Amino acid sequence: MNFTRRAFLASSTALVLVPAAHATGGKQSFDRNTVIEMARDLASRPYAEREMVPQEWQDLSYEQYRSIRFQLDKGLWYNTQSPFEVDFFAPGLYFPRAVQIATVDHGQVTPVAFDLDMFTKSEDVPQLPADETLGFSGFRLRAEMHRPGMTDEFCVFQGASYFRAIGLHEAYGLSARGLALKTGDPDGEEFPDFIRFWLEKPAPGQRNMVVHALMDSPSVSGAYRFEITPGEDTIMDVSATLFPRSELTHVGIAPGTSMFLFDQTNHSRFDDFRPAVHDSDGLLIRNGAGEALWRPLANPTRLQISSFVDMNPRGFGLMQRKREFSDYADLEANYHKRPSLWVEPNGDWGKGSVTLVEIPADQEIYDNIVAYWRPTEPYAAGSQVDLSYRLIWGEEPQRTPMPRVIDTAMGDNTFGEGRLAVIDFEASELFDDPEAITIFVDSPHAETSDGVLQRNPDTGGLRLAFSFEPGDRNHVELRAQLLKDKQPASEVWLYRWTS
Repeated sequence: MNFTRRAFLASSTALVLVPAAHATGGKQSFDRNTVIEMARDLASRPYAEREMVPQEWQDLSYEQYRSIRFQLDKGLWYNTQSPFEVDFFAPGLYFPRAVQIATVDHGQVTPVAFDLDMFTKSEDVPQLPADETLGFSGFRLRAEMHRPGMTDEFCVFQGASYFRAIGLHEAYGLSARGLALKTGDPDGEEFPDFIRFWLEKPAPGQRNMVVHALMDSPSVSGAYRFEITPGEDTIMDVSATLFPRSELTHVGIAPGTSMFLFDQTNHSRFDDFRPAVHDSDGLLIRNGAGEALWRPLANPTRLQISSFVDMNPRGFGLMQRKREFSDYADLEANYHKRPSLWVEPNGDWGKGSVTLVEIPADQEIYDNIVAYWRPTEPYAAGSQVDLSYRLIWGEEPQRTPMPRVIDTAMGDNTFGEGRLAVIDFEASELFDDPEAITIFVDSPHAETSDGVLQRNPDTGGLRLAFSFEPGDRNHVELRAQLLKDKQPASEVWLYRWTS
């Protein structure tokens, strides 16, 4: 993964003071219960901060830190029969507290010792104090993907509890986290850290990589297990066991973090040659009732939080549906290759809400979108919470049975009053007889027109256009869907217009 200033800034806001856990020295027996018991033990004691790395590492400039690059031939399991290899990131700058990493082979733990000779660096990097106990800021996973005999990276863990992955031929974009706490709260967010990792050595021919992580923060500790399978879509099966130190009244399960700066709904606010700039363009929800909900993302002028109340959701995720280069015209960022991320709960998650947080942003270096599941009932202090879910990273990891919304545009109603909303639905056999399609448009806040439906010759699908009059309101919630014989014939389109 190439370091970028945006990735650094996102991670730097997520660094939390966390305690040292059990020493890694010496071989010891290991399984998932080992990490669970460590997390349980941490939660039984007051939260303690971890030590920082030496000041010389903290004082590195952005360019100096960026020049410290791992040498691939120093990677874990390099040039062996292992189907996976592991690279490591140095600590310092935006990562002032290192994590300890160990391997697990047949239940036996061996620490990965830090060695400065693993890295190359530019001549202007000063002398840095280091020994084998220093630790790392994170790691990335490699496997043979689409180049026979050569490895490509497909997953990175670095910074707080952040991690990201890609499917085949994709470029890194949005991130996931182990846990979100108090996102968007007035008193500020709490960012748990993964403080230790264990990497299970894969057998020859093994298709998945197993990673264990110990998490800690002032409010909660946790044990995580990731079973990661790279491919056209990269699949992660996640098991998490949480031990709250205090009552968790605002907890985010399976959070995704992304960036949305602008598209045609708000391009007038940005003097930019590109038609759109975003890692994700919408939130997709399959709710417990089986509805497919599509909520285009926004970059609001003030913080806004949307809650989609549900019971036992079937899945949700931040999607990047626009996949053509011309959608972005960016030769460097490759936004058309950024992955989508889909969350599938394992079992019933009960009552709660898929929560979407949209934060004002004026530059694309800031991750300003967060989506997660928020349970209705708080997690009690001293309890044990067991969760499992699947994360799927790919171009279109979830296809709904209904025709999808593929475009949303918004603007002044030039030939009438109020605002005009234009929604494009993809081509579908359901639309072979447009006369049989009816329109549902509604808003609890504003008067809406009946809407006009037309065939879009470019997409082959249908375009719905309707107007609404916001009056002096600063926001308007909108809902639209196509019906056939009174049955759903499209996803449900949801939108929050803001002044």
